[in-house]
Amino acid sequence: MKRFLLLGCLLVISCQPQPGKPNKSQIPNSKLTKTYIDPAQGYSQAVAVEANGVQTIYISGQVGSGESFEDQFRDALSKLFKTLENAGATFDDVVKYNTYIVDYQPAYLDTFRTVRKELLGDKDMPASTLVGVQALGLPDWGVEIEAIAVVNSAE
Repeated sequence: MKRFLLLGCLLVISCQPQPGKPNKSQIPNSKLTKTYIDPAQGYSQAVAVEANGVQTIYISGQVGSGESFEDQFRDALSKLFKTLENAGATFDDVVKYNTYIVDYQPAYLDTFRTVRKELLGDKDMPASTLVGVQALGLPDWGVEIEAIAVVNSAE
């Protein structure tokens, strides 16, 4: 009987709202809207999700073309800028971006940093991840960049 009483008490305690953690009744209902930017076959270049006056934009991987790593990196960034513009944002709105490089070599890091600083600056930068990968979607793709941007949709 003591086991059941103890188990019942634990169950009641664990079901109570935790301090500092909202329960469902404390979370305001918000109307969530999605906008698909430049939809293609099976995906969109970006999807903007808006709720409570804040728009979060998820940018699909932008791949670069060109003969060298630098050419492809510059082209991928150019496409990222264009997709951000089409979504009503700029790189200043980006809070996170990931760069994927096929057959990454440490020698690429200097070029990566130089081009990044030239095109993006080096102050108040978003969170960033650089990943070396074996392959991307097509054999000619050597660099792919995806990003997340956040903007105040009331502006």
